[in-house]
Amino acid sequence: MLLGKTGVLAAWASRHRMLSKVPEIVVLFWVTKILTTGMGEATSDYLVAINRYGAVLVGLVAFALALTWQLWLHRYVVGVYWLAVSMVAVFGTMAADVLHIGLGIPYAISSAFYAVVLAAVFVTWQRTEGTLSIHSIHTPRRELFYWATVLATFALGTALGDMTAATLQLGYLDSGFLFAGLFLAPALGYWKLGLDPIVAFWFAYVMTRPLGASFADWLDKSGRLGGLGLGNGPVAAASALVIVCFVAYLAITHDPLVEQDDALRVQ
Repeated sequence: MLLGKTGVLAAWASRHRMLSKVPEIVVLFWVTKILTTGMGEATSDYLVAINRYGAVLVGLVAFALALTWQLWLHRYVVGVYWLAVSMVAVFGTMAADVLHIGLGIPYAISSAFYAVVLAAVFVTWQRTEGTLSIHSIHTPRRELFYWATVLATFALGTALGDMTAATLQLGYLDSGFLFAGLFLAPALGYWKLGLDPIVAFWFAYVMTRPLGASFADWLDKSGRLGGLGLGNGPVAAASALVIVCFVAYLAITHDPLVEQDDALRVQ
């Protein structure tokens, strides 16, 4: 049976949407993303406290396996995507901490270094693909740029959060409030000032890392360090449990076609 021009285009569009590899950007996306940053911070601190070198090895292997699984798939799969984000959160934290704790590099310098790395990824991505829109993640090369950016944002956010809490001596809670304001600023800029949506998204994305990590540190660090003293292990476990619940909800209610509608607009 002939589909006709309309039917062929509809079939192509359906397949094209299925190839997109990122979720719809809604409130639950941001909530889950912030939770992964807090979980990554607490999990990294917990593992490093047991064995620094073993923790880095485990983090690297888990990160590599999760990202390989994500890259191997041909479409967005909720559980696999958020597993990859979670492993980036853990390993990204370790990567940032290596410069300061392992090599003794000040947080201000490591923050500047990771900012340069992130800028380099953005410039290369833009020059190569012509867009930084996450709605265009439907080719292997664009997905590699996307995950390189995600890893760089985690490392930069980790260094920024540690810098405000320790170097600038704001403490964890005040740092959390600072980054909460910075996280919301792009939404206001987009709504009131016409800020470019791609710029708004990536700025907010970077801020999720120090935002979630600052509150996680406030919860798990001892009172002597300005925290509530709940411990890295319990905070990591509780965060992971909530993430699993949110991801399960997304997997149950998720429509792989609806969330990719904007993907067709950017080639």
